[in-house]
Amino acid sequence: MELLEVFKALSNETRLQILQWLKNPEIHFPKPQNGDIHEDGVCVSDIHKKFGLSQSTVSLYLSMLQNAGLIKAKRIGQFTYYKRDEENIKKIVELLSRDL
Repeated sequence: MELLEVFKALSNETRLQILQWLKNPEIHFPKPQNGDIHEDGVCVSDIHKKFGLSQSTVSLYLSMLQNAGLIKAKRIGQFTYYKRDEENIKKIVELLSRDL
């Protein structure tokens, strides 16, 4: 886990907002047609609609958050769902409190 990647991912207001909204997805996103919002996550198309940014920009932002270990992806059919990686977030917080 690279702290620099975490800081880069969190240095953008939109990426930070995505991470915050995924903390309580049922408040910020519609209920998924298939699956469970907590178990499976939020469909990339719902995240895209919420921001009104281009699909490529949203995909890049999600990729950065995923590479930093802050979210994880799950493929269901033709769609990708994202949710927070709470285990990694906990490790990052512990690392920060220990090293900084």
